[in-house]
Amino acid sequence: MRTNVYVDGFNLFYGRLKKSPYKWLDLDALARRLLPGQNIHRIRYFTAKVVDWPDDPGKPSRQDLYLRALATIPHLSIHLGRFQVSKVWMRLADPPLNGSAMIKVVKVEEKGTDVNIGAYLIADALTRDCDFAVVISNDADLAEPIRMACHDYGVGVGIFNPQPRSRASWQLQAVPPVFFRDLKERAVAACQFAPKLQDSEGEIQRPVGW
Repeated sequence: MRTNVYVDGFNLFYGRLKKSPYKWLDLDALARRLLPGQNIHRIRYFTAKVVDWPDDPGKPSRQDLYLRALATIPHLSIHLGRFQVSKVWMRLADPPLNGSAMIKVVKVEEKGTDVNIGAYLIADALTRDCDFAVVISNDADLAEPIRMACHDYGVGVGIFNPQPRSRASWQLQAVPPVFFRDLKERAVAACQFAPKLQDSEGEIQRPVGW
């Protein structure tokens, strides 16, 4: 079947990749490993440009290298949301007996990914851009567009959960999708880009520690 794959970049990174040495992930190789025999028609990767942070100033440049690596996959498109950084007052979980129960913190939010995934999933289902869809995410906010694609528009949807099984979304499992499976570390370990790639700008080298 002609299959589209929708990848929630931050859900995948924080659920499966952040604490691993397998961040240099080739999403085309992963899709083909997870879906043997399927015709991978399109891969849509959803993320937002990370902000520079004092404790990790190299984060934006590492992400840029990875996005360049992904762009070498001909049938992959990158869809960007945005980061929102604000200072907000929040309540302490264990406030002191004497003193304020509130503290001012820097709040970093990634905006747009769930909306963008849902929008493209429904648009592709309506235009029959694929016969089957696979979503790599554990975001419960995707339950309704997945249900609509499956049950209203006749496009089957499978889900690979990159988060620990203990945190698997019951809302997604209740849709129900065609399948709900865990994304295993051995799958991402087997699907890494080569350490060095080339694009029109020159050499792309795997970041240290990735």
